[in-house]
Amino acid sequence: MSVSDLAIVSALIFIWATLSARLERFDVTAPITFILAGLLLTHGPLAPLGYMPSNGLVKTLAEATLVLVLFSDASRVGLRDLRTDMGLCIRLLAIGLPLTIGLGTLIALPVVGTANPWLALLVGAALAPTDAALGAGMMVNPAVPVRIRRLINVESGLNDGIATPFVLIALAALGSSGHAAGIGPAEAAAELALGIAGSFAGSAVLALAISAYACSLALHGNGFIAAFVGGLAYRAAGGERGERMVPFVEETSALVSLLVWLAFGAVAVVPAFESLTWPDVLYAVLSLTLIRMVPVAVALTRARLGRTTVAFIGWFGPRGLASVVFALLALEEIGERAAGSAITIIALTVLLSVVAHGVTADPLARRYGPSMTRALAPAEDPGIQPLPERRLIRRAF
Repeated sequence: MSVSDLAIVSALIFIWATLSARLERFDVTAPITFILAGLLLTHGPLAPLGYMPSNGLVKTLAEATLVLVLFSDASRVGLRDLRTDMGLCIRLLAIGLPLTIGLGTLIALPVVGTANPWLALLVGAALAPTDAALGAGMMVNPAVPVRIRRLINVESGLNDGIATPFVLIALAALGSSGHAAGIGPAEAAAELALGIAGSFAGSAVLALAISAYACSLALHGNGFIAAFVGGLAYRAAGGERGERMVPFVEETSALVSLLVWLAFGAVAVVPAFESLTWPDVLYAVLSLTLIRMVPVAVALTRARLGRTTVAFIGWFGPRGLASVVFALLALEEIGERAAGSAITIIALTVLLSVVAHGVTADPLARRYGPSMTRALAPAEDPGIQPLPERRLIRRAF
């Protein structure tokens, strides 16, 4: 990154930090702002400034962000957060998420071409994780029952880590090289050991996340899975005392995520729209509706939540930072020619999600929140507070 690029990025972050509170009142979030900034800097009136992130920088940002997101998300989830609705969380993660990946892959086959099922898997897996921060208005709205906000937040915190191996398998099969390839039993065992060992290293939590990642790469394992397992092990070992040390990782992740959204707007959006087709648009719409909502409905069958609540949970599965990171990794690992159609679909889906979930968060929370509260009142547990405020600070900054 040149000195001028550093100045531009620093100025953008300062401006956002100054105006964010006012802009968010109008549903103008950090992803929207930095995607737009990336577009203006590379394909708009600000293009003469010469900002263009290099391939190496984009890859580094994507990898660093994914490591920090996986570690901090995993380290935030403990038994206290799950004890009330452990069954519902397991349903969404063990039934809903695999069904989402499978259905997404199946529907992507005719869009990306039936001759390349691995590209379809890349699309299905990359768009399976959710990002609760894109529905910030709903996640902090007291009209929505605590139980529902907590469930959506915990699901969002864990599904990116579970989906990561599927993305990496697809990249490996598509010809990627280096650390993304080869997820065998021996490497999985090495990643587990490294993740657990890292959690006992002390209070330097940020260093633990990086250490778990780097050590796994040095032993030819998968650094991303090691970071996720390291976060789980850190939370199990550190308990509530260890949890107080995680915000530093989240704040660092929040800062880096802004740069990822900026890079996404700069390098991925315009190429995606240049090759856009109607099947791509149809898939993006289906990804945010049928591909997400049907698996959620299946997973929550006989959970006694009511149709309105199940539909609400199904709709608020925004596609955000994890999907963007996966798209950028695919772009840098296997190239635009090989990943072009997949990048187009992922980019369009994320853009639609940023707008659709951002705009509907408050209205739907106000309309359906009270009815869900009445329906869930006997099972509500107001003593356990949700996590969204802390996690939303990291994702939305």
